[in-house]
Amino acid sequence: MAELVIVGGGIMGLWAGVHAVRAGMETLVLDASWPGAGASGGLLGALMPHLPERWNEKKQLQLEALASLEDEIAALEAATGLSAGYARTGRILPLAKPHHRALAEARATEAETRWRVGGRSFSWKVADRPDVEGWPSSQASAAGVVVETLAGRLSPRATIAMLCAFIERAPNAAIRRGARVVSVDGAARQVMLEGGERIGFGDLVIAAGPGAFPLIDGLVQGASAGSGRPVKGQAALLDGVEAKERLVLFQDGLYIVPHDNGTVAIGSTSEDEFVDPATTDSQLDDLLARALALAPALAGGRVVERWAGLRPRAIGREPMVGRLAEHSGVHVLAGGFKVSFGLAHLLAEAVVDDIVGRPAKRKLPASFDVGEHVRLMRQA
Repeated sequence: MAELVIVGGGIMGLWAGVHAVRAGMETLVLDASWPGAGASGGLLGALMPHLPERWNEKKQLQLEALASLEDEIAALEAATGLSAGYARTGRILPLAKPHHRALAEARATEAETRWRVGGRSFSWKVADRPDVEGWPSSQASAAGVVVETLAGRLSPRATIAMLCAFIERAPNAAIRRGARVVSVDGAARQVMLEGGERIGFGDLVIAAGPGAFPLIDGLVQGASAGSGRPVKGQAALLDGVEAKERLVLFQDGLYIVPHDNGTVAIGSTSEDEFVDPATTDSQLDDLLARALALAPALAGGRVVERWAGLRPRAIGREPMVGRLAEHSGVHVLAGGFKVSFGLAHLLAEAVVDDIVGRPAKRKLPASFDVGEHVRLMRQA
């Protein structure tokens, strides 16, 4: 029996564990394999904002999350003595055609108005050419580049290690590895592990990435569709490239992310259909070719790791957050897909605040509410 059981040791579950430890809760994190074994242990670590146009509550939340993450990580680095590999690097977006530049210049005005939070402001500026030749290529940036200062990056694996260290050093928390939860009994407030062991809980947070969806489906009555599905992603890590201090590059879903250890991450694919979730293939080769065309400075780099994994996409295509109406002790923190690393600390805080009865610090978008996702499950 634990006051709070968290199912899943990925980025969502571990941030929930951090907030629970801070709230003084007796906390047990259960992971089917080991923390970060899924997509949270990938390579990319890009922290990218939405475009500063057609502003809405989701974009405002992301702005607040990206702005506040820096201080959150600094506090945990100080507490653990570990680095998350975090930096607010900024981002370059190449402009290939004149009409791309016209759109970008209009967004600069929006950014000046919208990208302000907590006394800080972030910029979106259009320039004729990049500061570093070949980053990006002259062909990709024929009409100029956007340089913005809100984006950042972190090391996914280093961040997972830092969060684990914070939780496991706390006297009121533990992480149990190799503990696969196969079902949840919301009425009895118990989870069943593979092998038959049952663990009681006062409150439960389901945050197991794609593995959260079967557990949620088993708790929702009258649904005609599942709560979500896995989407495969592939990425690669390069070494031998002089890019440590460079900005993140982004074009049409392709990310090139220089890390502070001298490696460069390239990603990622989004595959709704796949045979093997853990193997890489020609789609990653194509992505690497695109990256080299976008950033000729990558020439000569060697691929030191090819990675594939599954990311969770909820039925509502937004993160799924909150208390299940049918089971008052069961909370959901799932479906982060590509935005988990940038938003997880705020979403987990909202869930833990609800559990301990603290007033919400901010209102989450209605589309994030688990009740909205349940409605979609029943109406499908």
